[in-house]
Amino acid sequence: MEYMTLSIAIIIITCLVSITVFNSPDKTDELSMWPYMVKEKRQYYRFLTSGLVHGDIMHLAFNMITLYSFGGFIESVFLQIFHSKLYYLLFYLLALVLSDIPSYIKHRNDYSYRSIGASGAVSAVVFAAILFSPWTPIFVFFIRLPAIVYGVVYLGYTIYMSRRGQGSGIDHDAHLWGAVFGIIFPLIFEPKIGPYFLNQLLHHF
Repeated sequence: MEYMTLSIAIIIITCLVSITVFNSPDKTDELSMWPYMVKEKRQYYRFLTSGLVHGDIMHLAFNMITLYSFGGFIESVFLQIFHSKLYYLLFYLLALVLSDIPSYIKHRNDYSYRSIGASGAVSAVVFAAILFSPWTPIFVFFIRLPAIVYGVVYLGYTIYMSRRGQGSGIDHDAHLWGAVFGIIFPLIFEPKIGPYFLNQLLHHF
């Protein structure tokens, strides 16, 4: 039996890097999504490395527990559909990059702006799971919600917070566009997933 999935490997690597730099602001800055440095110094690696660092243990734990909860499912689904684990790895890495692009565009002239965390990619994984299984229960602060209901509420909240534009220390743009990517990526490679989703959505009751 194969125990080491790509999701678990990503979790291990992310935890090791994050914990290593928790008490090192300079190293965190070196790996963070710092749009100004991407623009001025062409440090494009930040689109990936920013997903390996987190602000504290709670930030890290929330993202990694969520990834563990949904990542294995999406990895197995992608393997069944695409017959290769590379699609899941590509999916995760692209989610890291693409979810940060709106923030890069918005803040590329702001020297003080930085963001860290794998939330964009984790949002992509969660919303891909919603696409394949919209009525699966999700527990949010001990409240049991159907996945599709959670998805609608989550999207509404992130859109509102993104438009509000006030500094909360959370990159809501990455959350939003990560979620959108999680829906679009599977549909691009296998359009039949769209009718499958609608069928599940409409014939639950």
